[in-house]
Amino acid sequence: MPRPRVVVLDYGFGNVRSAVRALERVGAQVELTADRSAAAEADGLVVPGVGAFAAVMAGLRAVGGDRIVDRRLTGGRPVLGICVGMQVMFAEGVEHGQRTEGLGQWPGVVDRLEAPVVPHMGWATVAPPAGSVLFEGLADERFYFVHSYAARSFPLLDEPVAGEHPVAPPLVTWADHGGRFAAAVENGPLAATQFHPEKSGDAGAQLLSQWLGTLR
Repeated sequence: MPRPRVVVLDYGFGNVRSAVRALERVGAQVELTADRSAAAEADGLVVPGVGAFAAVMAGLRAVGGDRIVDRRLTGGRPVLGICVGMQVMFAEGVEHGQRTEGLGQWPGVVDRLEAPVVPHMGWATVAPPAGSVLFEGLADERFYFVHSYAARSFPLLDEPVAGEHPVAPPLVTWADHGGRFAAAVENGPLAATQFHPEKSGDAGAQLLSQWLGTLR
């Protein structure tokens, strides 16, 4: 089978080379670029992110990343957000009292963890839901986190499902650090992880491989 073509979105900053290498190791043909045509046409798009929510959003908007993500998802084309790349999928982020509008793919707010030690840094277990594709065979594994902010609720799960043919609710994987937070989300073509799969050893590699399997 041909290798899936994946674009890692390059919006000007962040250590993304490890994500590129990790995806190549599990069989993807990877391009690091902000080219809109390449991002639109790839089998999968990865949105990485480190640092501050507001800075990541500014970088994404500077290269049209907000429109790229929206157009791909509107067309049912897979997108994977990593770390702050997951956080910006929510409606807004709050840092140091500053509210920043996110990409708005999910309702909800990303704010500071309430824990004795912040940032949350190191290896931690997660609690995936039944039916997860990303975490198949990985329920007992640990993943590597480095973050001070997270989505501590997922309002979309609490909204009533209406319509003759209701859409399946997102699958949310939870973790705990001073209280629960969303560690990953699987929502149709949009998937995201708060942890860094590219830094999570064999478990992270298997998760990325299983995401690649959804592109075919």
